Amino acid sequence: MHPSLALIWTITAATTLLQGANGLLQALMPLRMQADGLSVSSIGVVAAAYGLGFSVGCFLAPAFIRHVGHIRAFASLAAVATVVVLAMTQAHSTLAWVLLRGLTGVAFACVFTVTDGWISARATSSHRGRILSIYMICTKIALMISPLGIGLGSIRADGLFMLICAFLCLSLLPIAATTTEEPPAPRSVRIRVRSLLAAAPSAVVGSFAVGLVNGPVIAITPVFGVSIGLSQERAAALLFALQAGSLVMQWPLGWLSDRMDRRYVIAGLAVGTCLISLLIILASANGAGLLVLLAFAAWGGLALCIYSVCVAHACDIVDPGQIVSTVGSLLFSWAAGVTIGPLFGAVAMDLMGPQGLFIYSAVVSFAFAIFIISRIWRLQRPPAKGGFVDIAPTSSATGALSSRKEESATN
Repeated sequence: MHPSLALIWTITAATTLLQGANGLLQALMPLRMQADGLSVSSIGVVAAAYGLGFSVGCFLAPAFIRHVGHIRAFASLAAVATVVVLAMTQAHSTLAWVLLRGLTGVAFACVFTVTDGWISARATSSHRGRILSIYMICTKIALMISPLGIGLGSIRADGLFMLICAFLCLSLLPIAATTTEEPPAPRSVRIRVRSLLAAAPSAVVGSFAVGLVNGPVIAITPVFGVSIGLSQERAAALLFALQAGSLVMQWPLGWLSDRMDRRYVIAGLAVGTCLISLLIILASANGAGLLVLLAFAAWGGLALCIYSVCVAHACDIVDPGQIVSTVGSLLFSWAAGVTIGPLFGAVAMDLMGPQGLFIYSAVVSFAFAIFIISRIWRLQRPPAKGGFVDIAPTSSATGALSSRKEESATN
């Protein structure tokens, strides 16, 4: 086994299986709710419940992991997530879906905190880049491919929920069978959004805007696809396109942001997201299915990459000792956006039809781009000096990012 992979094979295998379940659940839930007769607004409320649950989980996770340890925390939380997914087979009202989706948000937030500590403990200076790359590629591919599993069963039957539960249960095996010592218990992370907003407003506003836009698009994309005339399988393939675009573009954009003021990259991504949103509106209105798929890949390559650059920009500014708190504050800002974004996106679809989702995306992205351009105009910053890490809002790389920054500060 490759030396770097040997250090993290347990958590990589477990999280890859977990993300496989998560990706299929993201595709299945909105289609199942639509088949049960729920309105787009109700689906948006359910998506908002996930963001709220994720926010709560971010605060609860450190104390829980300190109490029971990483291995027991992962096992118990995966078991809870499995039971919640099983209960979804019996959900037939908006309230039931809201409660269950909120619980999955809490569970997944805690699980990702477990993986955060695990990766942080294993990522040292000699192999940090390889560890993060192996981990991110495996989990990203799982999240990208799993929505295609929609074609394996009926939306109205319970078989696909059983498949999700199977992946969740299988994720327990690498953790339960590990012979390595679990990482030390995490320290609490203070959320300081107000002070970070004063120091790095582009990063805080950017994380919030990412949640506002990405939250509803990811949550409602399968419904959008069916609404414009695609089959359920092709509608789920739009999620594949989003994640594939993100996977392809993360590193080129990271390389670019390491060589200039990162806010230029953020502004460019926001403008690009606005323009591609307009393209999706036109293509979907004219029934150009292939163009819609390609546009979704381009949208994912732009919009889903903004958060990574925002994190890198904030970490350029704050002191090394504040990195973990900074990432936690940005994650909280993102979760706030994810909580309310699906509500606005769903209302836009109700008022303007399926294209309303991307009208909303274009408006928010344009407003965000104007804000970033105004910040660049008011305050010039020197070019970045490297340090970009491909990190998603639900990534486990935050602790490793902290260690990386601290090491660079001592060189």
